[in-house]
Amino acid sequence: MVALTARLLPRSLPSGATVRASWTLRQHAPLITRRGVVAAASYPGNRSYQTATASAASPEPASPSPIEPGVAPSPTSEPIALKPSRRERIKEAKPFSDFLTDNFHRQHDYLRISVTERCNLRCLYCMPEEGVPLSPAREQLTTPEIVMLSSLFVSQGVTKIRLTGGEPTVRRDIVPLMQQIGALRPHGLREICLTTNGLSLHRKLDAMVEAGLTGINLSLDTLDPWQFQLMTRRAGFSAVQKSIDRIFEMNHNGAGIKFKINCVVMRGLNDREILPFVELTREKDVEVRFIEYMPFDGNKWNEGKMFSYQEMLGRIRAEHPDFHRIEGHKNDTSKTFQVPGFVGKVGFITSMTHNFCGTCNRLRITSDGNLKVCLFGNAEVSLRDIIRRVNDGEPIDEETFMSMKQAALAKLEHRPDDLAGHMIAPNNSEELLEVIGMAVKRKKEKHADLGDLEHMKNRPMILIDSKSHASPYRATAYRTTSSSRLEARSSLSSTFSSSTRLPFIHAAMSDFSTSHQHPRLSFSTTSRPGVPSGKHKDTDASKAATSSPPIPDQPNKLTHVSAQGEAHMVSIADKAPTHRVATAKCTVVFSNPSTIRLIRENQMKKGDVLGVARIAGIMAAKKAADIIPLCHPIAITKVSVQLETCTHNNLLDEEDGNGNDSAHGSVEVTATVECDGKTGVEMEALMAASASALTVYDMCKAVDKGMVVQGLRVVLKEGGRSGRWVEGGKG
Repeated sequence: MVALTARLLPRSLPSGATVRASWTLRQHAPLITRRGVVAAASYPGNRSYQTATASAASPEPASPSPIEPGVAPSPTSEPIALKPSRRERIKEAKPFSDFLTDNFHRQHDYLRISVTERCNLRCLYCMPEEGVPLSPAREQLTTPEIVMLSSLFVSQGVTKIRLTGGEPTVRRDIVPLMQQIGALRPHGLREICLTTNGLSLHRKLDAMVEAGLTGINLSLDTLDPWQFQLMTRRAGFSAVQKSIDRIFEMNHNGAGIKFKINCVVMRGLNDREILPFVELTREKDVEVRFIEYMPFDGNKWNEGKMFSYQEMLGRIRAEHPDFHRIEGHKNDTSKTFQVPGFVGKVGFITSMTHNFCGTCNRLRITSDGNLKVCLFGNAEVSLRDIIRRVNDGEPIDEETFMSMKQAALAKLEHRPDDLAGHMIAPNNSEELLEVIGMAVKRKKEKHADLGDLEHMKNRPMILIDSKSHASPYRATAYRTTSSSRLEARSSLSSTFSSSTRLPFIHAAMSDFSTSHQHPRLSFSTTSRPGVPSGKHKDTDASKAATSSPPIPDQPNKLTHVSAQGEAHMVSIADKAPTHRVATAKCTVVFSNPSTIRLIRENQMKKGDVLGVARIAGIMAAKKAADIIPLCHPIAITKVSVQLETCTHNNLLDEEDGNGNDSAHGSVEVTATVECDGKTGVEMEALMAASASALTVYDMCKAVDKGMVVQGLRVVLKEGGRSGRWVEGGKG
């Protein structure tokens, strides 16, 4: 095999001649030149990169025989499949998915998937010292679910998938999972990467490379074994060193793993090790990346601990004056530098001082199946709940997955063996894409600045990449309903149908177990540890609220009007974030005595009036800033909409022509909105109440044309400098 990887076929082969080689050579990515010269280059994802470096004494199978130098290939050997020409690739190219393109034209072709929330270290900047509460196993994505979601994203143009955690190597089936994701390479996936602490990597690395691993980011913040134990609160430096040595050894033998070491620099803790890390790049082909210390829940953020990019750069240039920047990829998160003459490179991830949001192409799926479009964002959308609907809300295990495969194959009339060439899509791919598209379109142009980031509520680092379980960290879970799907279709101007990018089993799976479909989905805007989404009780704001000082006298002045009399948005930059609550009410009064009965018996032709109105109110609360021109966009943490039917109602003091009271029942709407922010949520509460009432009106207008919507007002407000206020003026 040494001969196979080191020698070239004779240059005398005629142009255009069919080049043939053994099975072993075909497995090592043949490189074919215009003159017919072939060189075998081993790369990750082959049967074994080690075959490229096997001893020449190790015999190959008698048939087929290896190619000998100077000898024409055997005519009985199998031909090597040539790569399509550039012209052919351009001709067959598909437009990038609109679902993964945001409003700033950023195309998201890089997906990070957290495969576990567990970790065998307790790094200072990543996990709170006391650890994090682990989610029940059923709330975590299963391997089939991860594979199906990976298939969906690859079908839309994702070319790189990174498996993260927690610590991904602690997942028992990490290698089989990687193998199944690796099967997506014929459909456009180019890179399978891993982010790891390296503690147990050396035990699984060979199998991972065989499965298709192409890149490793290894987190290491110190080269001192004692300091390692201090920063990780665990022993194990020698195991990490063993993993690093094994990576270098495999690359020396041709594995071709892209290797990076990530180092979070903290002032007074490990900033003195910047130069020793740079020294690693002198003779080793590795990129050491220094990361600015970032604020996350539980990592005891202190701006004084942050060692900035400019300070790091200055320290390195004091030792290496010719340290210079080199060109990198447009989507790189790091600024790449090199010391002349050094083999490796040095990078800087400057999330705090110089954001790279303008070229961001990354999406994240947490271990509990939530999609995060920004590392520092707190809005999340659940993909897990949608994908499990086919299984009655239960996790999709291997047995269920195989049943889905068989059902799909039966519909497509394929043999089971044919399945290997297909990606397996979720049965509700179009719905998932709509939800993904909505989330991507909501992605902001850039994340908050340093001054705001340190005050924002976010998951601990261990639960983000999930470096994730259902958490209270201001995560907004957008559950899809028929209403939200209509919203998605209207908001997304897709340039092509989703089915045009799904070259795999799609519609065939939609008929699988239709009895598993949920008749109704819960709609919730918060997710809490240990509480299934949509099943926790709404908080009664009036009971939970505590007394606050009375509102001080304010001058009679319109805050949204400038001194020149022009409308403007009020600055909230100097306000402190606090927990804020607002409750609004209104009433829909009916003139037809049968209306209230039809609502209660759910006999309206348009369906469940109260259920649809509740969803409409929740959606409207999230759209307040899009409709009210001077309303600040805020991160809502909870919306509760209650609709109560009343048979007897004397709100209208009018009589019809027969002297009867014209009010024949009503629906009272109460909407409560909460947030942790710098401004109140009165407008969001009013939007929720009014939208719910208008939805009731719309669904009942065919029966009752004399309805009246009245009494829209705020009845409770608390939080901020004005304290607590309730209707009637009593705090």
